Amino acid sequence: MSTRISKQILAVAALLSLPLAACGRGSSSAEVEAKHKAETAGDSRIACAQGEAAFASICTIEQAQGKDGLVLTIRHPDGAFRRLLVTQDGRGVIAADGAEVAKVTITGADGIEVALGGNRYRLPATVKGTTKPS
Repeated sequence: MSTRISKQILAVAALLSLPLAACGRGSSSAEVEAKHKAETAGDSRIACAQGEAAFASICTIEQAQGKDGLVLTIRHPDGAFRRLLVTQDGRGVIAADGAEVAKVTITGADGIEVALGGNRYRLPATVKGTTKPS
């Protein structure tokens, strides 16, 4: 039994060492930063904040068409995410899973702020009944 466990530990250790073996070989910090910028160039970043923290443009947003309509997936840098469903009834967005209520506040003619479970997001939006400054 101990042989079986030690083989499993060795297998996991071997798998974990593969990504580490590839790190840092021939890559300068400038090359790593350039690669990161290229990988995130297509990202749609939005301003977000957790708790009382200040807003920063560090969350990414993805769009997908679901059975109930357009679903926005907002991802935090730490791996946390929220899904919002875009509504057609004037509310803007609601929590896609319905577990918590999303509080939507209009921030101007072209945006809304969404508070959901201690997180806040600033999303671009077309607000009906407002005019954009020329």
